[in-house]
Amino acid sequence: MGDLGIRPATSDDIPAIVAMLADDPLGAERESPDDLTPYLPALERLRADPNQHLVVAVREGQVVGTLQLTVIPGLSRRGSTRSIIEAVRIHADERGSGLGTQLIEWAIDESRRQNCQLVQLTSDNTRTDAHRFYERLGFTASHIGFKLSL
Repeated sequence: MGDLGIRPATSDDIPAIVAMLADDPLGAERESPDDLTPYLPALERLRADPNQHLVVAVREGQVVGTLQLTVIPGLSRRGSTRSIIEAVRIHADERGSGLGTQLIEWAIDESRRQNCQLVQLTSDNTRTDAHRFYERLGFTASHIGFKLSL
C-alpha cells in the first residue's frame, strides 16, 4: 500500500466519488454514475461554502475514499460549534485496510481545528457493519434520526 493523501475533492474526482457512492445496495438506488451532470454544480456549491469540506483519500494516484465534513455554528450547548460527517465511502479494494479509520480521524482532527465541541454522524439502520465501526472509534448511538424526503 502506497502513501495516503487526503485533500479537497476536485471536479476530476467526481466520477470516482459517485462510483463509490453508488457501490452498495442503498447508493445504487439513489446515485447515477452514468450521468454526472447534477454532481458538478453540487461540488461548486460545496466549494463556495467554507463550512463544507468534501475530501478524497488518494493512494498511488487513485481516489480510494471520500467523506463530507460540515461545520455548523450553533446556539445550543452554550454556543458550541459541531460538525457532521456524511457520505463516508471506501473503495471496495480498500475496505478493511484501515483507510476508513484514517478518514474519520482526519475528520475529527479537522473538527478540532475548526473549534468544534461535538462530532456527529448518521448511518442508515441497515448498515450494521458501519455501526460497529463507528462505535469502535468512540461514537455513541445516542439519538434516533428522522428524515423527510422532499
